[in-house]
Amino acid sequence: MASVSAPAQAVSAPSAGLQRGIVKMVLSGCAIIVRGQPRGGPPPERQINLSNIRAGALARRAAQSQPDTKDTPDEAWAFQAREFLRKKLIGKEVCFTVEIKTPLGREYGMVYLGKDITGENIAESLVNEGLATVRREGVRGNNLDQVRLCELEDHAKASRKGMWSEGSSAHTIRDLKYTIENPRNFVDSLHQKPINAIIEHVRDGSVVRALLLPDYYLVTVMLSGVKCPTFKREADGTESPEPFAAEAKFFTESRLLQRDVQIILESCPNQVILGTILHPNGNITELLLKEGFARCVDWSMAVYTQGAEKLRAAERSAKERKVRIWKDYVAPTANLDQKDRQFVAKVMQVVNADAMVVKLNSGDYKTIHLSSIRPPRIEGEEKNKDKDKRFRPLYDIPYMFEAREFLRKKLIGKKVNVTVDYIRAATGPGESTPAFSERTCATVTIGGINIAEALVSKGLATVIRYRQDDDQRSSHYDELLAAEARAIKNGKGLHSKKEVPIHRVADISGDTQKAKQFLPFLQRAGRSEAVVEYVFSGSRLKLYMPKETCLITFLLAGIECPRSSRNTPGGMQVAEPFSDEAMLFTKELVMQREVEVEVESMDKAGNFIGWLHIEGVNLSVALVENALSKVHFTAERSNYYKTLVSAEEGCRQRKEKVWANYEEKPKEDVVHVSEEKERVAKYKPVYVTEVTDMLHLYAQDVETGGQLETLMDTMRAEIAAQPPVEGAYAPRRGDSCIAKFADGEWYRARVEKVASPAKVHVFYIDYGNRETVPCTRLAAIPPAFSTRTLPAQATEYAFAYIQVPQDEDARADVVDCVVRDIHNSQCLLNVEYSGASCPHVTIQFGDTKDDVGLGLVKEGLVMVDVRKEKHLQKMVKEYLNSQESAKSARLNIWRYGDFRADDADEFGYRR
Repeated sequence: MASVSAPAQAVSAPSAGLQRGIVKMVLSGCAIIVRGQPRGGPPPERQINLSNIRAGALARRAAQSQPDTKDTPDEAWAFQAREFLRKKLIGKEVCFTVEIKTPLGREYGMVYLGKDITGENIAESLVNEGLATVRREGVRGNNLDQVRLCELEDHAKASRKGMWSEGSSAHTIRDLKYTIENPRNFVDSLHQKPINAIIEHVRDGSVVRALLLPDYYLVTVMLSGVKCPTFKREADGTESPEPFAAEAKFFTESRLLQRDVQIILESCPNQVILGTILHPNGNITELLLKEGFARCVDWSMAVYTQGAEKLRAAERSAKERKVRIWKDYVAPTANLDQKDRQFVAKVMQVVNADAMVVKLNSGDYKTIHLSSIRPPRIEGEEKNKDKDKRFRPLYDIPYMFEAREFLRKKLIGKKVNVTVDYIRAATGPGESTPAFSERTCATVTIGGINIAEALVSKGLATVIRYRQDDDQRSSHYDELLAAEARAIKNGKGLHSKKEVPIHRVADISGDTQKAKQFLPFLQRAGRSEAVVEYVFSGSRLKLYMPKETCLITFLLAGIECPRSSRNTPGGMQVAEPFSDEAMLFTKELVMQREVEVEVESMDKAGNFIGWLHIEGVNLSVALVENALSKVHFTAERSNYYKTLVSAEEGCRQRKEKVWANYEEKPKEDVVHVSEEKERVAKYKPVYVTEVTDMLHLYAQDVETGGQLETLMDTMRAEIAAQPPVEGAYAPRRGDSCIAKFADGEWYRARVEKVASPAKVHVFYIDYGNRETVPCTRLAAIPPAFSTRTLPAQATEYAFAYIQVPQDEDARADVVDCVVRDIHNSQCLLNVEYSGASCPHVTIQFGDTKDDVGLGLVKEGLVMVDVRKEKHLQKMVKEYLNSQESAKSARLNIWRYGDFRADDADEFGYRR
């Protein structure tokens, strides 16, 4: 901008009236820009040059498009003249008269501080301070203003003011620095301390050009944490403003342009200097947000030093008032009632590591996802490893178990405060992403602690990054980002460089063989600690045993609980009355809680049976007390029988729930029932195919033996016609298959364990024997010969009325004797009573009809298991008499007399 005033001899324009305006900017010591009052947008502006005087020209940077040009430095006293006017006029009201208007439209006139010409004459003040010279060419004696300026200049010269002072004027010329060689080091060297500055230019509402003092660095500064609408440069060189861009620019200009400020330079990513501008009247960043001229941006919010929560609060205020850029804003929770946005609920279950099921005050259940966080996940090559292995996210994804446990221990059973942040709409499946149902995402706090923030700070979750215009995020998003930054800095959890924790958790649910091996350990342990992982029904649960690091299926002992609906080979089994209520009761009491269990036995499916205690409450007793279960006869031998019967009696009399239709039977019916409970001997012919080391036996029903032989012949003929490809079958635990036995023939089998391709443990389902074979001796079973065509023919049984010796040598003697007597022979079998894992039977020789078990007792090879059922007492008495005879004759285990009194445990027997 030229800083030369109009020559005094120029032709005067017709005198205009006195005009007023507000000084927006001082271009030089003799030129200013004034603006009007804003009315519905940025006001009009005009440049006024001071008549009859000249001030030095300010420095100019060479045009970047013309490499041959050089930067022009300040003229002497030019900057001081500009500063004199800046400090006196910026933002102040002035009045002015336009005396001359050149053909190019440049206006020259007199400017007065205030509302009329009685105010300070700006040109006279400049001349009086020695900061401008008077153009004396053609000065007219009758022009009092020109005469006055000449007198003031003479006085300044006499007083040696400003440019008339003695000595060099080099100190008045700035050493302007337009570029910084290493901006990042420059910003870091200031250590985020406020430095004095003058705002020289406003590019848009959030980007300014500032002159840093006292070293005269001219830098572009972008406000940290926010972004205003900008001016887009089109292909033809014109600029088109985004909505509210001009208003935002004026808002910043009217408050900061050419004001003295302090700037905190906070960061310098990608050569862009981020900072916060502090003005005595307030923080422009917060004001822009509050008035709806700017929006928060995540990428620079992290470096903002004045409290990110203040910026979010200011933006939230603008959104609620729907001002300017937010005029069409719709809140993510706008469609929710206040009671649905904020509520208190009880945590019932933690789902993986970013969601939970809560119980509302109304009794309803709701799944809540933690806003803006992502649980641990597995990616890349790790995801494709061990495809044959069943993937269990909780244990196989690094840190997923730690994250779930953190939430479980902190939240289960506790009341939490829930603030819904947004509802994530349901999505369909994509190429690499699964389908998700609608999600309620919220901030969950307990005792003032933000659970998501605590999870992220421990490195057990990461923060989701969003598009800038995506408002569906946590209301405490900045705290989450700060927590993640701390976790990364401290190397916590997912950000640790240490080896990831590995959880080798064995799932022995349904694995009968493993369960059998594990049973004695649990029985000897007494009460064991466990965590309830899942509730299948009121009395069936899945437990995690932390000390043993295994998962088991656990059935509550002593009770008969209503069964839930389930799929069976015959179709869907309808749920029994009150089954859902029983399951809900158990879930609310024990789901994901730490409990103690006493294991007594197991069933034939590999499920453990016993008692479960939580905080002194026996779950079996609690179900009976709440009329959601009945007492089972197997409870008679337990320590809790009296408590169970007492609780049941009260519910039965009140006819509650499962007892609602109970009618007490007449006394005469009791006599009839007792008569029916006499022991029934219905012996059937069976073929004994296997005797195990634990004295269990497998037998085939003779009646269906012909069907098995026919099926085997047909299957082998088909296999011979179309032999399976060797090694083509990939065995998996639980699969039905066919296996080639040592005799070279194929038999139906079930895979029990895959130790390696060379060691596959199989169970021959029609014969009861087990074998370890390479996978090359296995093949897929043809569908026509599956268990749907003919069920597995080998049924497992145990001897009734006798105790299996725990001593290995004694047990081996008994097994050898039984194998010698009945293995691979036809016998007669009668089921006497049910056992934990299989029916208990008596076996008779096919020819003599002698009782095999009774013979073992007579030989002194085993002891009698004294049953208490009344209808079995006749058989028990016969067995005891035979035991007394063997004891008297000191046969085998009785050869040293009756050892039971002192050392039964030592010899592996119990009385």
